[in-house]
Amino acid sequence: MRLGWHACCIAARVRRRPSPRILRVLLVHDTPHRGGVPSSFGAAKGVEIAHTLDSPLELLQSVERHQPDVVLIDTESPSRDVLEQLAAVSAAAPRPVVMLTEDAHDDAIRAALGVGVSAYVVDSLDPRRLEPIMRVAIERFQGEQRLRAELESTRTKLAERKLVERAKGILMKQRGCSEDEAFASLRSLSMQRGIRLGEAAQQVIDVAGLLG
Repeated sequence: MRLGWHACCIAARVRRRPSPRILRVLLVHDTPHRGGVPSSFGAAKGVEIAHTLDSPLELLQSVERHQPDVVLIDTESPSRDVLEQLAAVSAAAPRPVVMLTEDAHDDAIRAALGVGVSAYVVDSLDPRRLEPIMRVAIERFQGEQRLRAELESTRTKLAERKLVERAKGILMKQRGCSEDEAFASLRSLSMQRGIRLGEAAQQVIDVAGLLG
């Protein structure tokens, strides 16, 4: 009896598991004669077209306007226009990008990955694979974004550390104080003005520069 009740509880928890959110896709149908992709969405579960472009030239504006979960580029071969627009998106409004293409050349693959393409798929695509590929692309994109954020944070900390060391040296020379006292002064300035320690150090450096 206990086993039966336990099994029912497990089954109830499984039934209550939320379904994956439907992915909103911005489709760039760069090579119209290829065909096939729009019809694939009819057989793909968990995917819907937020907007369709017949040219990549308005890609950035469309990404900003429609806020898709993923960008799908359908192209015979990634052209310069496609690559330039993807680079602009990567810089201004990063999104996961899946590229469907017939071009299997290494140069094309490197160029696409270099401008932020998360998944590069060659040849035809079974509609049933569309959603999983996009979700994997999203996971990869999010992982790369986290790594970039961590790298940027590390760079910022290193830059601030250099500023703090330089500002401490200035204060120690001007006031004849110890390193700990100079650091305490910087920290006090940072707290009083509600700014980062690195910003306080930069202000000390700037003032010292003005005073010669």
